Order: sequence, then C-alpha cells, then structure tokens
Amino acid sequence: MNNADFKQRFLFPETDIRGELVRLDESLEAILGTHDYPLAVQGLVGEAVAAVALLAGTLKFSGRLSLQAQGRGPVSLLLAECTHDGQLRALARHDGELDTAANIGALIGDGTMVITITPDQGRQYQGIVPLEGDTLAQCLEGYFQQSEQLPTRLWLAAGNGRAAGLMLQRLPDQVASRDANRNQWEHLEALAGTLKMEELLDLPAETVLRRLFHETPPRLPEAQPLRFGCTCSRERTENALLSLGADELKTLLAEDGEATLTCDFCLSQQHFDAVDLAELIRRL
Repeated sequence: MNNADFKQRFLFPETDIRGELVRLDESLEAILGTHDYPLAVQGLVGEAVAAVALLAGTLKFSGRLSLQAQGRGPVSLLLAECTHDGQLRALARHDGELDTAANIGALIGDGTMVITITPDQGRQYQGIVPLEGDTLAQCLEGYFQQSEQLPTRLWLAAGNGRAAGLMLQRLPDQVASRDANRNQWEHLEALAGTLKMEELLDLPAETVLRRLFHETPPRLPEAQPLRFGCTCSRERTENALLSLGADELKTLLAEDGEATLTCDFCLSQQHFDAVDLAELIRRL
C-alpha cells in the first residue's frame, strides 16, 4: 500500500474473526499542525484518530463515528471523528502542566467516554461508558465489552507526528462453530499480543500482518485511503448563529456590528458583517 494514510481490513477464512490495521501520517500532521499541543496531548490525539478510523470500519452506511472523552483532568476534552469514506478530524482542550508519561486516567481524569454513530439518514446511536483503563485502547475494549458485547482487542501507537492502530474483533458465530471460533480467537489474540508498538508504527502493513499471522494468513481486501477533512462550512456556521435566537443576534449586531466564528477543528474562520447578521435576524 503506497498511500501513507490508509485502513486495511483483514479477514481470517472459515472464522468469524475480522481485523483492521490503520496507519496515519499526513492526515495526523494536518490535524496536529493547526494546534500547539504539548507532546502528551499529541499522543492522545494521535491514538484517538487511529481509534476512530478503526471503529468506523463497522459502519455499514453513510455517516460518521465520533469518540469523545471528558473529565476533570488537565485534558478536559478529547474528540475525534471519522466518516464512512475516511475523512478524519480531531481536537483536544487542555490546561496546566502535563506529564508526558502520564496515562489517560491522569490526563483526562475521572470522566466518561462516548461513542456516537451518526448516519446521514436515520437515528443517531450513542454509547456511554466510564473512562476506565490506563490506556485509550483499554478504555475502548471496556466499551465493547459493556456496550457492544463483542470480544475486541485494540493496540494503538502514536509518536513523531504519526499514529497507527490494530484491531481484532470476534463477530457472532455464523461461519464456524462456537468452539472453533473461540479457539481461533484465543490463538490470534495471543499472536497479536506479541506486537511491539514501534513495529506497528514503522513496519509496512503487509509485514506486520505476515509476522503476526503467518500460520493463518488473513485475506486482505482493497485498503481504504484516509485523509484529513473538516465538515465545517458557511451553512453550518449560519445555523450555529441562528440557534442563538433573534434577541442574541440583535444584541450582537448592536454591540459589535459583525461576528467572526472560528472552527475548533481546522481553525478556519467565517466572517459575518452587519448585512449578514441582519439577514439572519430576518430569517428568524
């Protein structure tokens, strides 16, 4: 796979076990480049982006999947999103001193993690679990255990402006018997557990999968490219202003005569002059 940013699904024949491998370079650079994050936050954001890219592989429709973690620690918010077609964006809010060796519990503190699936058409689904675990991968495994009840293992790595992730997931028994799937799951899980984080970050995807699963080579469908993409727009910004209501907009017009809104993800700005604000008020 020549693309530096991609998601590679892999399937084990005659089992109900699937996997995903994600590598991020240019897209993560674009995400981090618009913010002056300390190293500890860069690592968290990188892992979160790799995680949503992995989890979005479960989407069977057009839409997006987001991961949001909030707590009372120095990193008060961690948010990452991936669309069905591989567009990624993320942000974090932080304050105070940060220990680069701190685990996710120390950085975010006592809080919750929310996984939200938003179809372009249809109802939104949301799963909320306590933020429990020393790493983001452990927290997500806990989410799958509590909310999805699917045995799932994740390995996430981030550093030097790059990120990567590996996921194994056991699906409901359909192709093989329960005993066969359980035995194969335990075997594959043990093999994946030998993976070193520097291997996940540095080695080609085919090499990683060959080293781990050479005894039972997985089938590799075509990889999906990933890229940075922000969903902000003039229309969305107008809707945000309209949600303030006529009284708030009239006050804004009288006091400032204009408004400039900045996207938290990509830092692009949308400017509304007095004529624009008056037109929004007329629409309410």
